[in-house]
Amino acid sequence: MQFHQLKRRELMTLAGLAAAWPLAVRAQQSVTPVIGYLNFGSPGPLTRTVTSAFQRGLSELGFIEGRNVAIEYRWADGHFERLPELAADLVRRHVDVIAAVGSSSPGLAAKAATSTIPIVFQTGADPVVDGLVASLNRPGGNVTGVSRMTVALDPKRLELLHEAVPRATVVALLVNQDTPRADFEVEQVQSAAQSLGVTVVTAKFGAESELEGAFAAMARQQVGALLVGRDSTLGWLPKIAAMSMHHAIPGMSGQRPYVAAGGLMSYDASLIDSFRQVGVYVGRVLKGEKPADLPVMQPTKFELVINLETAKALGLEVPPMLLARADEVIE
Repeated sequence: MQFHQLKRRELMTLAGLAAAWPLAVRAQQSVTPVIGYLNFGSPGPLTRTVTSAFQRGLSELGFIEGRNVAIEYRWADGHFERLPELAADLVRRHVDVIAAVGSSSPGLAAKAATSTIPIVFQTGADPVVDGLVASLNRPGGNVTGVSRMTVALDPKRLELLHEAVPRATVVALLVNQDTPRADFEVEQVQSAAQSLGVTVVTAKFGAESELEGAFAAMARQQVGALLVGRDSTLGWLPKIAAMSMHHAIPGMSGQRPYVAAGGLMSYDASLIDSFRQVGVYVGRVLKGEKPADLPVMQPTKFELVINLETAKALGLEVPPMLLARADEVIE
C-alpha cells in the first residue's frame, strides 16, 4: 500500500511539473514587446494625428498598444541637443525596436546610441546622404525606414510658388539652423532660384521663440513669398502659418498641416502615410524581419494642396492651370 501511495504521489508530482512546464514556456514567449518612439517634435494635436497613423500601421501587423505591445514615448520638443540622451534612455530600457521620427536627427541619434536594437526612421531627407543607411535598397546594419525625400522637392516647390506668386522676386527660405546639412538645403534652393530669376534670402531660427525675429527680418527685406524648409516641427506649423498671414507673405511648405493651419500651399508625399509605413515596418521587425533586409520606403505619389481661402485673404488670384493640377483645394 505504501509503495502504491508513493508511486501515485510521484506520478502526480511529475504530472504537475509536466503541466507547469509549457505554462512557463508560454509565459516567457508572451512577454509584451516594447517600442521606443523617439519624436523630434512635441506632443499636441498635429503630432497626435501622425502618431495615430503610426499606431494604425502597427495594427495592420496585428500589434495593438496596450494589448500586445507597449510604447515608450520620448519627445525632443524641437531641441536637437535632447535627442542623444532620449535615445540613450530608450537603449537603457532595452526596448525591442526604436521608431525614430520627425526628421533625420532622431534616427541619427538612435543609430549613435545602439548598433544592435533595430531602428526604423522617418525623414524628409535623403537617408544615404545623411548617413542613416548605406543604400536605399540594401540599408545594412540595424537601420531602415521611410523617406519622403522632401528636400529633393524644394526646387519643385519653389517653381510652384513662383507660378502662384509671379510678382515675388525675393523669396525667403525659412531654415532651422540646427538641422543637419541645412546648408545643403539652402544651396539647392538658391540654385533653383537662379533659373527662375528669383532672389532667395535665408531666414534662420533654432527654436519656436525665434520665429518672430525671423519673420521680422523677412519684413525688413521686403520678402514677397516664403518657402518653409524642412525640420520645422509639426507643432510649430500653425504659428508659422499665422505669422505668414500676419505679414501677408504667401507661403509654400512640404507639409500639408501648414496649409490646413492657414498657409497657402504644400507639395509633398503624404506625411500621414509615411508614419503609417513606419508602423508597418516596426511591426515587421517585431515579427522577426531584419532592418538590413527591408529597403527604405520611398513615396510614389505627391500631392499639391492649395488653400484658396488664404489666397483670397492675401489678394492672390491663383492661376487656373495651377488650381487644375491641385490634388486638394481648401475653400
